[in-house]
Amino acid sequence: MTPQTQVVVIGGGQSGLAAGYHLRRLGVDFTVLDAGTAPGGAWQHVWDSLRLFSPAAFSSLPGRLMPPVPGEPYPDARHVVDYLSDYEKRYALPVQHGVQVRGVHRDGPLLRVETDSGAWRARAVISATGNWSRPFLPSVPGRASFRGEQLHTAGYRRPEDFTGKRVIVVGGGNSGAQIAADLAGHADVTWATRRPPRFLPDDVDGRVLFDVATARRTALDAGRTDPGGVASLGDVVAVPAVRHAKDHGLLTATPMFARLNADGVEWPGGTRAAADTVVWCTGFRPALAHLAPLGLRGPRGRIATSGTRAADEPRLHLLGYGDWTGPASATLIGVGRPARDAAREIAAVVTRGTR
Repeated sequence: MTPQTQVVVIGGGQSGLAAGYHLRRLGVDFTVLDAGTAPGGAWQHVWDSLRLFSPAAFSSLPGRLMPPVPGEPYPDARHVVDYLSDYEKRYALPVQHGVQVRGVHRDGPLLRVETDSGAWRARAVISATGNWSRPFLPSVPGRASFRGEQLHTAGYRRPEDFTGKRVIVVGGGNSGAQIAADLAGHADVTWATRRPPRFLPDDVDGRVLFDVATARRTALDAGRTDPGGVASLGDVVAVPAVRHAKDHGLLTATPMFARLNADGVEWPGGTRAAADTVVWCTGFRPALAHLAPLGLRGPRGRIATSGTRAADEPRLHLLGYGDWTGPASATLIGVGRPARDAAREIAAVVTRGTR
C-alpha cells in the first residue's frame, strides 16, 4: 500500500530540518525524504576551506544554537555538517536518507510524491531541495572547444589539486572571490568578472546581510519603495581569506573574456591567455524538476508564491530557495522564520477536523 502522511518534506538539508522542527512542535505527522545518503545537506559537498559569513550564534536553526568553534570566529563546513547531523538526531526528525524524489503529482484531494523507492501520499508537500544539485553554466562562445579542464563551484574542493596550473576563475560573487583567494599561491590565477567586484566593508558579515534582506522584504510587503538589497552594500563578503588575498594584491579582477578557444580564453581585441582549467563560479538555479508534473513554473523558471505557498497549488510550499520564498531563506539563520510560517499555515489546514 502507498504510505500516507499529513506532510511530506522533500529535502533534508537546513531548510527541510527547520520545517521538520516546526511541524513536530505543532503535532503534525510528517516525513522528510532526502536524496543524500547522510545528514548535512549540501554542506557535505562544498570546498574544504569554505567558512560561514557569520559567527556560530548567528548561524543557527530554530531551537538549537550552533556551538562555537574554539578560536575560530566563523565555523567551517565540517562544523555545519556536524551541527545539522546533531540537530536531526536531537529532535528525532523522521528523515529517510537516500531517497530520490522523481515527481510530485496531484492525486484527488492529496499530492502523490513518487520516489525511486515507492510513492507517498500527503495532504501537503514542502519542497526544500535548494539549488546545489543544479549548477548553472553560462553560454560562452567556444566553451565546447576548450581542451582543458572545466568545473563548476560544485566540483571544486581544494587548491592543491591545481598546484602549478593556469586557472581562470569566472564569477564576481562570493564563491568566485573565495575560490580565487583559495587558489592564490598554489596556481597562476586569473579572476574574470563581468563587472568590477564590490567588496563589503571588513566589519560587515552575515548578520548585517540578514538584517538588510529582512528590511528589504518588509518594505516590499508594505508596498514601500525597494530600499536596496544586499547588493546595495556590495557583493563580496571580506571573510579572512578574501581579505588577506585582497590586501596582499593576490585578488585582482580582470574583465570577462569574450570566448574560449582550444588552449585558453580570449578577450575583445584579440588578447589571449592560456589556461589549464576554468572554474565556473556562476551560481545555481533552484532544483525544481520534481515539481514539473504540477505545471507551476513561470517563464523565468520560478513558481509564483504567496509567502512560501505556491500561488496555484495551495497544498505546496517552497522553502529555502532565496528571497522569493522568504527573506534570506537560503541561509541558516534566515530559514527559521519562513519555515515557522509554512508549518503554521500547513498545520491549520491538515489538522482541521482531526482534533
